[in-house]
Amino acid sequence: MRSRPVGGIAFAHPPAFWAGFLACVAGVVLHLPMYLDSSDMHYHMADMPMDTPMKAGMALIVAGLAATAYGLIPRGLRAPRGAEVRVRAARDAPFRPAHIGLVLVMTTAVTIDAMKPISLSFVAPGMGKEYGLKSALNPGGHWPVALLPLFGLTGTVLGSFLWGWLGDHIGRRSSILLAGVMFVATAVCGTMPSFWWNLVMCLLMGLAAGGMLPITFSLLAEMVPGRHRGWVMVLIGGNLALAYVITSSLSSALVPHYSWRILWLVGLPTGVALILLNRWIPESPRFLLAHGREAEAREIMARYGVVEASEEEAAADVARDEREEAARGAGYLPLFRRPFGGLSLAVVILGLGIGLVTYGFQLWIPSNLQKLGLAQKSADEALRDSSLLGLPLVFVAAAMYGLWSAKKTIIVLTALVAAALVAFSFAGEDLAHDRVWLYVLLAGPIVGTATIGAVLAAYSSEIYPTRIRSRGSGLSAGVGKLGGVVVTVVLVAGSTVPSIGQTALLGAIPLLAAVVVVMFFGVETRRAAGPAGPPGAASADT
Repeated sequence: MRSRPVGGIAFAHPPAFWAGFLACVAGVVLHLPMYLDSSDMHYHMADMPMDTPMKAGMALIVAGLAATAYGLIPRGLRAPRGAEVRVRAARDAPFRPAHIGLVLVMTTAVTIDAMKPISLSFVAPGMGKEYGLKSALNPGGHWPVALLPLFGLTGTVLGSFLWGWLGDHIGRRSSILLAGVMFVATAVCGTMPSFWWNLVMCLLMGLAAGGMLPITFSLLAEMVPGRHRGWVMVLIGGNLALAYVITSSLSSALVPHYSWRILWLVGLPTGVALILLNRWIPESPRFLLAHGREAEAREIMARYGVVEASEEEAAADVARDEREEAARGAGYLPLFRRPFGGLSLAVVILGLGIGLVTYGFQLWIPSNLQKLGLAQKSADEALRDSSLLGLPLVFVAAAMYGLWSAKKTIIVLTALVAAALVAFSFAGEDLAHDRVWLYVLLAGPIVGTATIGAVLAAYSSEIYPTRIRSRGSGLSAGVGKLGGVVVTVVLVAGSTVPSIGQTALLGAIPLLAAVVVVMFFGVETRRAAGPAGPPGAASADT
């Protein structure tokens, strides 16, 4: 029997979910005594043997994750063929209090999610020093510190595709909550005494973090009225910049006192906060109706102004999807066949460019600034101030996307960020000693790249039809992480961290190429664009 909490959202097996969640929390707490006992060594835990509480905590986490997954997976994963129902958020419906609550919760979820990969750049200098890893600050080390982001980013790539699949098969809300519990569990990265255990936990952390953004955007595409959807999704996705502000601030304030490990341990309270907000995270009405949970679906539809498509619209959509599925197959292959091939090519190139900047230039900028003579605290403060300076760009981009043009917004923002990177590629090391220009130009690769990522995520959730929407969003997120994997593989092979100028040029080239590709293959998603796009390109309402 399923519970019916306030809000009309049920878990498939509520006792299993809550028991598993509490087991994960307890498992993380049991890791803390070793961390606290190492305070007199400034939390230097490298090569310390695991104590009994830590081993018991790891067992609890494994059991807790299994119980949580069981509690979330709905009964009867495959719905009868006749249960296919089409719903859409009415385009001209009012923006209700329920939508405001959803935006606030999804903002929190995206910010917490983004803090995980961002923390990699602030963790790398301290971890490299503690474990004697080869880095820009320790060129005589053994294993390259780039192994850490390699494992983490590999996890995010896998997570982007896995969570895109899960969102279509077990539900959007269940996927978000499963990722949230994994955020809690992987907070133990901050207590791992072995570098290799850190790599394993970082891989799992990336697996959880990689799927949050595409799932969030797929859910928003179904719930937010069409005329508000674009700017809302850009505004929420732009919270990657807010996550950078928070992470750099935490690093500046906490790392000097509690070591780099504290940035991973922050995952415990933030993950718990996300789970406690679960009642304000709705499930996809289409998913609920397809699995026979009609009462819950109708309640959510009424609350968010979601309506059922007419019989004629539903029949046409089903027939079209059946033809597409039979002709093109399952998985991600349909995204690269007509009429979506050109669009998907644009998404891939732009996503790779974003990934190369985020996990090339941006990931290593704290290490490179320290290499140029800035203290750890000063480098973190410089990055914090730059991200604060550029934060208004998120609101400007949201207005451009919602009121002007999706395609032109992508082109303009991408060109601006590419220009800032070109400036860094020619004068990066000199700019590190000119605080004013450093702050101004850093805002482009940090906030600008996050904003482009938000715009691309919103765009990719609108240009594909409902049946493949999660896969389209997963493609957008996955290729961005893939760009990061490419960078870190190169760094691991070379066992070094390139300069500011090198990482800037590496990101500028694909972004300039993306501007050209989007100009040729991009389509307009605003209703006024009409037939400009391929069939399904503006079908987020269906």
